[in-house]
Amino acid sequence: MKTYLFLLIAIISEIIATSALKASEQFSKLVPSLIVIIGYASAFYFLSLTLKKMNLGIAYALWSGVGIVLVTAIGAILYKQKPDLPAIAGIILILAGVVIINLFSKTTLH
Repeated sequence: MKTYLFLLIAIISEIIATSALKASEQFSKLVPSLIVIIGYASAFYFLSLTLKKMNLGIAYALWSGVGIVLVTAIGAILYKQKPDLPAIAGIILILAGVVIINLFSKTTLH
């Protein structure tokens, strides 16, 4: 269970860092830039802890898939970047992939 907690922390850290990346305005704003650096460092640290027990491909698929979905939602809310229909369809397919991996893959932790 700790493995999934580490993965969740990695995902949240990556989402915060990626969201702050736009606000950093090419690293010209100090506070958002520091959030980016700390967030990505934290994300990779906790992803590395996840990899002690979880298959690399599965961990990365979950990390990136959930991250894509949540960063898209944050972009729509904070930056008014509304995804179009093909983007929404793609995100639904990504979510479906994450669900399939978690429910049916024998390489994840159950």
